[in-house]
Amino acid sequence: MRGRETVTLRLLEVVLGCLLLCWGDSASVFGRPPNFVVIMADDLGAGELACYGHSEHQTPQLDQLADEGIRFRTCYATPVCSPTRVMIMTGRYGFRTGWFNFLERRHSPVPGSPQFDIGSAEVTFADVLKQRGYVTGIAGKWQLPGSPANRISDCGFDTHCMWLWRHPLPDIDPATGKDRTAYDPRQSLFASKAKRANRYWHPGIMVDGKRLPTKPDDYGPDIFTDFVCDFMHEHQDEPFLIYYPMALIHKHGGTWPPVPDLANPGHRTSEGLRPNVEYMDHLVGRINRRIDELGLRENTFLLFTGDNGTADAGKGEVSERGARVPLIVRGPGIRAGRVSEELVDLTDVLPTLAELSGAPLPEDRAIDGVSMVPALLDRPGPRREWIFSYLGDERMLRDKRWLLEGDGQFYDCGNNRDGSGYKKVTDSPDTEAIEARRRFERILKELPAPPGLALRSSGGAKKAE
Repeated sequence: MRGRETVTLRLLEVVLGCLLLCWGDSASVFGRPPNFVVIMADDLGAGELACYGHSEHQTPQLDQLADEGIRFRTCYATPVCSPTRVMIMTGRYGFRTGWFNFLERRHSPVPGSPQFDIGSAEVTFADVLKQRGYVTGIAGKWQLPGSPANRISDCGFDTHCMWLWRHPLPDIDPATGKDRTAYDPRQSLFASKAKRANRYWHPGIMVDGKRLPTKPDDYGPDIFTDFVCDFMHEHQDEPFLIYYPMALIHKHGGTWPPVPDLANPGHRTSEGLRPNVEYMDHLVGRINRRIDELGLRENTFLLFTGDNGTADAGKGEVSERGARVPLIVRGPGIRAGRVSEELVDLTDVLPTLAELSGAPLPEDRAIDGVSMVPALLDRPGPRREWIFSYLGDERMLRDKRWLLEGDGQFYDCGNNRDGSGYKKVTDSPDTEAIEARRRFERILKELPAPPGLALRSSGGAKKAE
């Protein structure tokens, strides 16, 4: 009997394994589509995390997440936030959306242009998932255009808790504790005298179109994280997407501001990068624990990434350290502790969520992203041969060995992915390097620079003469 029981158990294991591998083809295998928690830290290059090799930053929550899921060695965003935020939500590159640069800067859409209104011009991953009956929420940093009254809902989100950015600072009446600041949804994001609301201490926050009264000791990232946790609790019985573009670890006022001191409640840490990185890690841990407390781990994909390289260490550079961000994913069917050599960029998030949920992709537009499901579930399927990034009129391209940066420099990276040991071969007579460079130039012809710019052989672009 024992032999027969062993065979039966083995068959059950095989069947369950097959079901897990088929998750992306049939999201209803376990009764309903999976939940998605998508977290994108602000200004966080991959090298800031311990699991990516940092020797001083303590990031136990993200290290644990990597141990429980899959960590990609090479993921690209763009080097600044606005084009990355459009990229991750739409699955499309800047030459399709018009977003090559930060809001209000050259080579980004201008007010009044069709591409400026993202909610009308584009289909987001929230829009895609709503086709499958998902409830959708967003918290944190938006920093894209649209009127405060509708810019979030027009992009497919049912509920929001967002930093106001260019709206007046809170004015709290000490007698009532209420915010006396008049909230005018008609105020232009581009008003020259508009103040920037705080995102950290005494933050300016809007919840579903209304100002949230805050006090001087209220900390914005805690409020955003509370919203994420409450959203999961409220919608635990239905499929949900919560997108959390974090406020941390943005450098503000020339430094990284103090964060709440976890070792001394009621106090603040010193300024600096490390406390900000470690508090961001703590907040990810809070969300992860809430998933477990709600019993949602077996039906929830948690994805963590960043929007560009770290301030003073790559941000704004069309280079590997400007575009390379962490990507860690945990969820059903993902074998724990894997480190992936596959190339991914943030256009891949939308088609991945669509496949895992069983939602159809938009048929009226090109999607540049490639679903990561084959890589996540370690099964046959399309993989990327290259990844792409850009800023303004500069572009960069990478495959598993070769790298072309925005300044036209070409590198043989070997098997390395972290910037170490790269060999510059821009002017090399080596036949292999020359052929790789030519292949990159052929690819870049299909990935144009901003309109009105002529391509150059370096892979970047310049103003048309």
